[in-house]
Amino acid sequence: MEDKKRARIAKRIAAELPENAIVNLGIGIPTLVTDFIPEGKGILLHSENGFIGLGPAPAPGKEDPSLVNAGGHPATIVPGGCCFDSSMSFAIIRGKHLDFTILGALEVDEEGSLANYTIPGKFVPGIGGAMDLSVGAKIVVIAMEHVNKHGAPKIVKKCTLPLTAAGEVNLIVTDLAFIRVTPEGLVLEEIAEDTTVEEVIRNTGARLIIAEKLGRF
Repeated sequence: MEDKKRARIAKRIAAELPENAIVNLGIGIPTLVTDFIPEGKGILLHSENGFIGLGPAPAPGKEDPSLVNAGGHPATIVPGGCCFDSSMSFAIIRGKHLDFTILGALEVDEEGSLANYTIPGKFVPGIGGAMDLSVGAKIVVIAMEHVNKHGAPKIVKKCTLPLTAAGEVNLIVTDLAFIRVTPEGLVLEEIAEDTTVEEVIRNTGARLIIAEKLGRF
């Protein structure tokens, strides 16, 4: 069930990406997007550890230990893909050459602020490139489960955890909903095929504006 939820999120995000976009994938659920991008769209995937042109996960037994995504998992590279050092990778990010970045999150709020790197009192390996990515990419997409492991909403009125970026999130895609961040607030545009608007509202800690034409995914 957990894998199904994550695959649903990744598949919906993949459908949102336009042709020929340059897209960064963060660790966790975002890395699954690779497996749902149709051939022929010309999308190039950027990984902050130094790649453009990452492909889907390799078949079992075909892994190359020197070719991994930002999460350290085996990856492939498409024809024409390339690798480079961290300074070039972050020049691409900070130079605003990324069309999209897809990141996980601990909290997102009504203003599009993002907290995704630490929980006070718990060990984390570091913030990584999330601060750079969330301000450097043209569109910031959050891929996460709708509630945390304790059942508490991850979409909140105001972030309580330390911020990664303030007001930079454009889209939120969860296992329950597709939400767009607008100046007026969070607009619920689509719900998962096996849920209801009432369930989404019940599991959201922020006000939602329900779109006139509500889609399903």
